[in-house]
Amino acid sequence: MSQIAFLGAIEVGLVFALVAFGVFLSFRILDFPDLTVDGSFPLGGAVCATLITFGWNPWLATLAAITAGAMAGGVTAWLNVRLKILHLLASILTMMALYSINLRIMGKPNVALLGEPTVLSVFDTLGVKYYYAAPIGFAVVVIAVAGFLLFFLKSELGLAMRAAGANPHMAKAQGINTGFMIMVGMALSNGLVALAGALFAQSTGNADITMGVGVILVGLASVIGGEALLTPRTILLALLGCVIGSILYRLAVAAALNTDFLGLQAQDLNLITAALVAMAIVLPTAKRAVFKPTGRP
Repeated sequence: MSQIAFLGAIEVGLVFALVAFGVFLSFRILDFPDLTVDGSFPLGGAVCATLITFGWNPWLATLAAITAGAMAGGVTAWLNVRLKILHLLASILTMMALYSINLRIMGKPNVALLGEPTVLSVFDTLGVKYYYAAPIGFAVVVIAVAGFLLFFLKSELGLAMRAAGANPHMAKAQGINTGFMIMVGMALSNGLVALAGALFAQSTGNADITMGVGVILVGLASVIGGEALLTPRTILLALLGCVIGSILYRLAVAAALNTDFLGLQAQDLNLITAALVAMAIVLPTAKRAVFKPTGRP
């Protein structure tokens, strides 16, 4: 694998670490299977790219993308909490609606950002080469978001959210508004996914209507794979596992595509994704079997 391919895999891995954080919040903290991710990821890219082409500051456009993603997550939670629609079905309905909304926002299937300013433009003024700038910039964002989540999930609101996801009946008995916690958590989750979509669009130079296909699978693979490598005994280890899982996943994809003897090409990406997700799901079971306690002699 060349240096450029390696840095490219790190760059995309860091972007999808934000998706993994969002999936961790919905899937692990709230126990909410959320397919909205496949719609909120391109939503973030669509809002950000469209606003940048309208002359908005890229930082404000990214903030608007996060807000749009949070609203999408709030809609899914509202469908579930207020209208009593099943978790999975509510998220599928929102995902389907977002496909049309994203087309409305962009006005066409894709929006190019070539020649437009982005959040990475600051590195151009510093003379930093692009293939170094993107990994450095995205690493700073991932560290900042991880620090925020670590603080939030240990706050009073975060602890109430964790209780609502772990045992909603007990949480209600303790006076916690579980419906409100689901709405806050889903908004935060999809806001992070939309942030990832906005950064992905700016790093690749375009936003496309199909950029969200399979994002939920990548997020799940990152979370489950990270948990297999790092036992998530604490929130810090769980977040670190999301980052490591996402980067290793992207490195595995890049290695598979750049290994000549395997004969794999770019069109085999979905095949590689399916194989890696299956490995990530099986890995925890295999790990428990290998390190199974032998009991007292």
